Amino acid sequence: QVQLVESGGGLVQAGGSLRLSCAVSEGTSSTYTMGWFRQAPGKEREFVAARYWNGDYIYYADSVKGRFTISRDNAKTTVYLQMNNLKPEDTAVYYCAARIGADVTPRNDYRYWGQGTQVTVSL
Repeated sequence: QVQLVESGGGLVQAGGSLRLSCAVSEGTSSTYTMGWFRQAPGKEREFVAARYWNGDYIYYADSVKGRFTISRDNAKTTVYLQMNNLKPEDTAVYYCAARIGADVTPRNDYRYWGQGTQVTVSL
């Protein structure tokens, strides 16, 4: 059973930065793809970014491209989402997720999910 725990959310002013972390329990392997999703109040959950554990396959939603960066540590125990130039429309609960396979394109069939961390961007 894979467990994911997000941290790093908070309140930031527009134009600021935050780095989210997702601690990954034992049980994942290099064949997993790690994704970040977000859900704003009253809206459906949306894909943000994904990265294949064992390579450089990375995909970003158009809305965050050039501002957000997904990365992992060399020990493959933590996935990060560096968020720069934040905008009020980035306000949401951010979720980390994991699925088997190397497909990093936007899809919802992730098997494992974290509990989420709140990101609030003020004007």
